[in-house]
Amino acid sequence: MNIEMERVLIVDDHSLVRDGMRSLLEISFPDCEILEAGALTEAVDALSRGDEVDMVLLDLNIPDVTRFSGLTELRDHFPSVPVVMVSGQLDRITVREALAAGAAGFVPKSLKRNEIVDALRQVLEGEIYIPEFLGEEDDASREAAQTLARIDTLTPQQTVVLRHLVNGKLNKQIAYELNVSMTTVKAHVSAILQKLHAYSRTHAVILANRAGFN
Repeated sequence: MNIEMERVLIVDDHSLVRDGMRSLLEISFPDCEILEAGALTEAVDALSRGDEVDMVLLDLNIPDVTRFSGLTELRDHFPSVPVVMVSGQLDRITVREALAAGAAGFVPKSLKRNEIVDALRQVLEGEIYIPEFLGEEDDASREAAQTLARIDTLTPQQTVVLRHLVNGKLNKQIAYELNVSMTTVKAHVSAILQKLHAYSRTHAVILANRAGFN
């Protein structure tokens, strides 16, 4: 059963683009309330009013942001809201940087309408959407981008613990370094495994190393 979207915020300075996205959303999610903003400041105002949204669709290039500064600001102030980057710019570096900065997905404007809807549904279901243009031959880059995006969801303390794991520290050593109990360290490790979709601490370390985390 598909998860339905109840409220979404479109952030794009081009009214024609917003109209096109609105039309797509109205057809695919008929009961969804659609909010619009032409600039990041307008988006922040809308979210600050307490309008809970299922996701934000953020254009990469809007006048009052520089590259990923808009994404970073939204993630800092509204960490529970998934932010999907929507852009006509399409290259591996941009996609990877967006996901590493905390984007819940990167949707190229060149995608077909049904592909955009599928991408948004993946995000609604808690997945991170990565465009297929990366290709099967670039599976390692896709996995690394996903891992970096998941690492970005860790708390500061969990990130520190992951760094210790990567450096080969045992739980008791980590507990000593951080001056916390073994129980606390184990709780952090369990949370890390869950967030990284890792089945063991060794697997988590392998994923982190492949992604270039240090």
